[in-house]
Amino acid sequence: FRDKFSAHRLTVEYHAPNQPLTLFADPKRLRQLLANLLNNSLRYTDPGGRVRIDLTEEADHLLLRLQDSAPGVPEDALGRLFERLFRLEDSRNRAHGGAGLGLAICKSIVEAHDGTISAGTSALGGLEITLSFPKTR
Repeated sequence: FRDKFSAHRLTVEYHAPNQPLTLFADPKRLRQLLANLLNNSLRYTDPGGRVRIDLTEEADHLLLRLQDSAPGVPEDALGRLFERLFRLEDSRNRAHGGAGLGLAICKSIVEAHDGTISAGTSALGGLEITLSFPKTR
């Protein structure tokens, strides 16, 4: 995704522990999950913006937090982002290529791994997606 982010003039920051982290998971589905999330940031973050990815380990969970800069998502729409076919009617809409399936697929993948996914407002001015996965199943 490095070249794609560069072409969209988006700066990417990635922060993770120095040691390897282990997660019992389907690597193909995790790649699909991450691709969906990164494509959303590419599609909906204004040029010149930022994307920040933080991977941390807390007790028996791995947390992945992806934040992007403007535009944001209205507070009242955050709870519906993971519904099939749900799309916003403003800057994050079908004109940018979304069909309203990507985040619903993400939710299914996360839940299949006994994890959770949530959306909130990013400190960068856009959307924040937080994923939590149990390290063991």
